[in-house]
Amino acid sequence: MIRLSRTATLVLTASALAFAAPARADFNACIAGLKGVAAKQGVSAATFDRVMAGVTPDMKVIEALNSQPEFKTPIWDYLAVLVDEQKVRDGRAMMQRHARALAAAEQRYGVDRYTIAAVWGVESDYGQLLGRWALPQALGTLACVPNRRSAYFRGELMSALRIVQRGDLAPAKLKGSWAGAFGQTQFMPSTYLRLAVDGDGDGRRDLVDSVPDALHSTANFLARAGWQSGASWGYEVRVPAGYSGPSGRRTKQPVANWTARGIRKFDGSPLTGSGAAGLLMPAGANGAAFLVFKNYDAAFSYNGADSYALAISLLSDRLRGRPGVQGSWPGGDRGLARAERKEVQQHLLRRGYQIGEADGAIGAITRRAIAEYQRKIGMNPDGRPGGKVLDALRAGR
Repeated sequence: MIRLSRTATLVLTASALAFAAPARADFNACIAGLKGVAAKQGVSAATFDRVMAGVTPDMKVIEALNSQPEFKTPIWDYLAVLVDEQKVRDGRAMMQRHARALAAAEQRYGVDRYTIAAVWGVESDYGQLLGRWALPQALGTLACVPNRRSAYFRGELMSALRIVQRGDLAPAKLKGSWAGAFGQTQFMPSTYLRLAVDGDGDGRRDLVDSVPDALHSTANFLARAGWQSGASWGYEVRVPAGYSGPSGRRTKQPVANWTARGIRKFDGSPLTGSGAAGLLMPAGANGAAFLVFKNYDAAFSYNGADSYALAISLLSDRLRGRPGVQGSWPGGDRGLARAERKEVQQHLLRRGYQIGEADGAIGAITRRAIAEYQRKIGMNPDGRPGGKVLDALRAGR
């Protein structure tokens, strides 16, 4: 049986006791003080009290803010989960169901429906995973328990209060991530105030229960980020062996310059596209490579990470019927889709590893169990849920 270590148990106990009575009093005073700040931003005392009544600090939010990932997810594992066959299949079904809203958003903002749907799929699995954290508590904790970003989260809390004051959402609908992102396409409250739009014509901006509002708002975000209607985000390319030239999203050059460096589309055809492009090599010289244009930058602005922007871009291609990544990734061990990750967990549970529910979400506990299993069978105990681990489990090793 795999159990939490004594050290891990002590850490959890210490966290539970960390917020002593004097600190709690300071927290309450901080929340009370924010009432005046909110009033200056147009939030009535009644709205403040309705949203913040009974809010207590949740130290798990601070742990999430301060935690350093024990395992860094390789780009190929990240994409294997976010652009798997289930995501593509579900996305096509949801695009058919909401074809009218997607077409209207595309016409209104000039962002193609496949990209809008891809953001929706990556952010909340098409509305299935909206987040479980109550934003008043999460943002109240981040605003009033001292941390390196208290001022930022204080502003996000004020924005959440203003959303309720406007009549867009009831307090009970303010649920999302521990950091405050919420809704079908996971807007931060300040982004919600700035860019959310009414897509269904009811006079409210509801990104939680209104799919048209969420899709139109996402299209508005991308349009404001510089999306170029009718242009491509980019495509996969082949880079000459031993390539050591420039790369990176920000290192833009004319397409002719990349052609001169011997770069071709993956199928060997000449490069195409107008405007400057960057050469993206997210796994280094031995992995898949992509030529990316301005629309890729718009997708990047949604989350600020190449792994995220690439997932959006590749999922949009898959939804159109185009192939996924055709090049190889380093390491020679395939990434696992969500169904395969769930299968790994099911095998581990049958072997007596106490990892909780087999849900396909690989967290620290599952990774420790994988590492222990790898150690037992003579594999490198890196805790990674890859194809070799799954094959070994299937073989009964």
